[in-house]
Amino acid sequence: MPTGANTAPEFSSQTGRTVLNLREMLLRGDFQPGERLSELPLVARLGVSRTPLRLALDRLANEGLLEIVPTGGFVVRAFTLTDVYDTIELRGVLEGSAARLAAERLQDRRELAGLHSLQNELELVMPLAPELVPTIDSFATYLDLNEAFHSTLVDLAKSPMLRRTVDRLLSLPFASPSATVFARLKLPKAKELLTVAHDHHQAIMEAIEKRQGSRAEALAREHACLALRNLEAVMADKEVSSSVPGVSLIRMPDANASERTSRS
Repeated sequence: MPTGANTAPEFSSQTGRTVLNLREMLLRGDFQPGERLSELPLVARLGVSRTPLRLALDRLANEGLLEIVPTGGFVVRAFTLTDVYDTIELRGVLEGSAARLAAERLQDRRELAGLHSLQNELELVMPLAPELVPTIDSFATYLDLNEAFHSTLVDLAKSPMLRRTVDRLLSLPFASPSATVFARLKLPKAKELLTVAHDHHQAIMEAIEKRQGSRAEALAREHACLALRNLEAVMADKEVSSSVPGVSLIRMPDANASERTSRS
């Protein structure tokens, strides 16, 4: 047996944990956009050896959170608002394709039981009556259920290729269906958008059940537009946006530079 063969699973597990920990640090703002990551300090900070760390850095570069320096090493990637908008738009395209494929490939209505169950749970934890105000705990549960709903929708497409593409996209800041929903709770009219989202879910399920592929696709893409509305509301409030994971990686337009350009 080759030396080190029995440690492969351990390295694989260490790499997975290192990817998760390092991704969380990046989204939390522990590193600034353009900052170069040094291996030795990270090895000490994360408590791992250099091999799983290098594999984790390669993985995060492949996901798009890091950039490879031509001379060697990695730097933290900076995102523009356009990057973020495009990411959300692409999620809408992919989930629209998932909804269409789900409608076209549906063989038995019982396959939709998972979506219906999640939708019922969403309504229980987030009552839509105007007089009822959601709590922080119920909202946290809502986020988990909402993520599960979107993931189940992709599964119904029965396309491993689509699943892999969606998973890769979701690793980027703000790509998740719930990326800005929690922060949006702190802003006015949060309940209105939740009601719209609930209605979208219901309409998507009905379109899939009736095997209306084009309608299901259009509804899913429209649903993703809610994330753009959430993002615009959140980014307009500095206090709220500072609590959103990944916001530190966004380079905001320089208002002074824009003013200088307009004067020249």
